[in-house]
Amino acid sequence: MKNINLSIIVPVFNEEENLNPLYNQLTEVLCRLKLNYEIIFVDDGSDDQGLSILKKIADKDKRIKIIQLKKNFGQTAAISAGIDYAQGEVIITIDADLENDPKDIPKLLSKLNEGFDIASGWRKNRWKDKPLTRRLTSQVANFLISKIVGLKLHDYGCTLKAYKKNVIKEVNLYGEMHRFIPALAFWQGAKIAEVEINYKPRKFGQSKYGIERVIKVLLDLVTLKFLSGYTTKPIHFFGKIGFISMFLGFLTFLWALYYKLTGKKDFIETPLPIAIVLFIVLGILLILIGLLAEIIIRIYNESQNKKIYLIRKKINFRNYEK
Repeated sequence: MKNINLSIIVPVFNEEENLNPLYNQLTEVLCRLKLNYEIIFVDDGSDDQGLSILKKIADKDKRIKIIQLKKNFGQTAAISAGIDYAQGEVIITIDADLENDPKDIPKLLSKLNEGFDIASGWRKNRWKDKPLTRRLTSQVANFLISKIVGLKLHDYGCTLKAYKKNVIKEVNLYGEMHRFIPALAFWQGAKIAEVEINYKPRKFGQSKYGIERVIKVLLDLVTLKFLSGYTTKPIHFFGKIGFISMFLGFLTFLWALYYKLTGKKDFIETPLPIAIVLFIVLGILLILIGLLAEIIIRIYNESQNKKIYLIRKKINFRNYEK
């Protein structure tokens, strides 16, 4: 296949029961499209039999390629590895858990044909059976992300997305940033469209998401907001927090002065002003150190062309070396 039109990237972590059904569903859809394609499965340090299953599939079908990472680096790193080695003019990411329906791929491609650079899936009917515990929290989260990044999408967490190669190759990924690829590309001038897709509840295996992911996403969102508005003028960001800190210190001083002038209580009798100042200063320092660390890590990685993953083995990549 000298000219590959389409690359499908599938990050995999302990999904052995889903791999054969996913392969069958993908090939059924892709063969109808009559395009040259490759499917890149990125094994993200799985400890089940998934890699053996993928090797058997790859032995029979040379359009199937496998990247085995040395350990579990996370979904963002797995997607980044797939993107780096993808040869298609269009790149599509899809989950391995069968919650994304391969039959929606033509919808995404149709959107790109209309002139958009990215087609992002929207699982509109997801969590209908859990309107308060999951659906509402998801809607609130996507609303906040849309407001912060300046790009309105209903489902940032959906992995099923289609990208034009020239757009996605320009985006550098870190942390849990894969869900923010449309926003990162949008800031570079990309045209984004949202497409309603089907949602199929997981049948096999267990979800890899928990409260830890929420914390990571929130921290990455803070970083994303900083990078979007203050990378060329960081003094505006740090200055605002500095002035707020000084203002709070001034209020604390007035509080202490009030106690002193009224004689109601001696300032040294209460630890509250000290505690308030201590927590505020500590919080500011931690946030600033975190943001500075993000900048330093990005400079280090990009200046030395460091990757956020390490590859143990590649299968069916005979004519392509990275």
